[in-house]
Amino acid sequence: EVQLVESGGGLVQAGGSLRLSCAASGFTFDDYAIGWFRQAPGKEREGVSCISSSDGSTYYADSVKGRFTISSDNAKNTVYLQMNSLKPEDTAVYYCAALPSCSGRADYWGQGTQVTVSS
Repeated sequence: EVQLVESGGGLVQAGGSLRLSCAASGFTFDDYAIGWFRQAPGKEREGVSCISSSDGSTYYADSVKGRFTISSDNAKNTVYLQMNSLKPEDTAVYYCAALPSCSGRADYWGQGTQVTVSS
């Protein structure tokens, strides 16, 4: 059974930090890129960051560049999203997904974790 399990969300004040984790199982981790997406109330889901399994390339949305860092521990089949200098506009449900590539569509999704940044 394919599973992507996010953790690490919570409530933090503006300027604070959180680290999200995405633990993957049930598929060949090295064959997929892992992306982080988010969806705020009343807004469409947007891509936040992605890490390629083939060469470790990373991608970031302009809104999070310089503040968020994605990394992967392939031995643990886990991808992390370190989020620093959080802003209220970062408030959303964050999802991780497994994609054939960072430019592709997601094959598998996690259940999401809530991130709330208070001002």
